[in-house]
Amino acid sequence: MRVGPSQDEIRRQNLGALLRHVHVHGATSRAELTTALGLNRSTIGALTADLAGAGLVSEGTPKETGRAGRPSLVVRPESDRVYAYAYSIEVDRLRAARVGLGGEVLDRRDLDRPRDLDAGETVPMLAGALKQMRERVPPESICVGAGVAVCGMVRRADGLVRLGPTTGWVDEPIGAALAVELGVELPVTVGNVADVAAFAEHARGVAAGCDNVIYLYGDVGVGAGIIAGGRRLTGHGGYGGEVGHMVVVRDGTPCECGSRGCWETQIGEYGLLRAAGRSEARGRDALLAVFDAADRGDARAQTAVRHAGDWLGFGVANLVNIFNPEMVIFGGTMRDLYLAAAAQVRSRLNETGLPACLEHVRLRTPKLGDDAALVGAAELAFERLLADPLDAA
Repeated sequence: MRVGPSQDEIRRQNLGALLRHVHVHGATSRAELTTALGLNRSTIGALTADLAGAGLVSEGTPKETGRAGRPSLVVRPESDRVYAYAYSIEVDRLRAARVGLGGEVLDRRDLDRPRDLDAGETVPMLAGALKQMRERVPPESICVGAGVAVCGMVRRADGLVRLGPTTGWVDEPIGAALAVELGVELPVTVGNVADVAAFAEHARGVAAGCDNVIYLYGDVGVGAGIIAGGRRLTGHGGYGGEVGHMVVVRDGTPCECGSRGCWETQIGEYGLLRAAGRSEARGRDALLAVFDAADRGDARAQTAVRHAGDWLGFGVANLVNIFNPEMVIFGGTMRDLYLAAAAQVRSRLNETGLPACLEHVRLRTPKLGDDAALVGAAELAFERLLADPLDAA
């Protein structure tokens, strides 16, 4: 009977751990890797040689250290050579990027997206952006796959967009369609935009080092990416985090999802613009105009912002009570609302949150800004490589 992992399995795990460390933390000396991974110097040297042989990392001498003795070699990700494609499908825009190993954005394209654009029209636009970027890819480069962030409920097993209330999509196989359009045999991984943004901020953003995080994302609707115990919490089918559809007002305002009184009817784009008397306006610029008007003393705008800020704090307090996070991050339009109504958010949070849950929670905005979803989509694509570097490469 076999007991424990084989030597080959241990080696593959160590290769993945080393590559993941360099991918997340950047150039790292062999000595630092020895300490971080708990492996001896000869093992680090052998693992690095294997990864360098596969073209995934390179080694070189560090910059002048000012210390006596022979310096430890520095291991760097081959960011220019190894890359993934990343896409973010948002309500009003499409974004595409080529992201190198190590998280460096090497090339990008931003496109306006009409709100009535269906999936069949969206995919060719993304493919066109990829073809433009592909023309600038150096020879001998390695593409490890593509990741897609979508505003909607995404089935984890196959990337099917089951429901995108703000895009109007129902049961759209966006990952499969994009793979066909790209015309390459590469894995295409699809995730919810809030979930992948949380993934990115946890890996290399403001939440690095935090194991319990809620990333609250707003576009037209509202969703959350949840990190619990250092792992993404997406639920059985992948539909977890739809916090915008918590019902907070019984028989309240109709929501795009078909229910009534959802949280996002109070803090989302439509609710805030309606409260400000600007129901015909649309988009993030319209929201920013409301916040600007409130700053300049517009009474109706101020009332709308205070109302939305109070509801934002109410919902965050409930999430804090349930998940006990170390950090809550406000991204997308939730960042704009939080910055405009921080006093109301904190007041309601302190009033409603359990004292024990509030002791260590921090409220933050994304370090990666609006690129969090795009960087997170790339992280989805890199996961296969980081899990088994030599097999995936």
